[in-house]
Amino acid sequence: MSAVDPNEKLVRMANQIAAFFRSYPEDEAVAGIHKHVTAFWTPRMRDQLVTYCGEADHGLDPLALTALKITPKAKSPIRDAVTDPQSQGLGASDAG
Repeated sequence: MSAVDPNEKLVRMANQIAAFFRSYPEDEAVAGIHKHVTAFWTPRMRDQLVTYCGEADHGLDPLALTALKITPKAKSPIRDAVTDPQSQGLGASDAG
């Protein structure tokens, strides 16, 4: 069994996120990637990937690289879920 390089795993994960957003306009794709990585990755993971991508031949998708290095101007194409289901009334929850 071989060990997985944590940097390569982060690149693979970021590339998968970028692949999902590739069908959106570039500015929305970058915003979507940025939002996802900010919401679901720890600061350490983000910092580790940015540091690793400073090296040559990192293999990171250009959309993901852009999303890591800038604050996007566009809104993410993925909208937030309802933050307070109680305010939506009966039947707003998916809980049985």
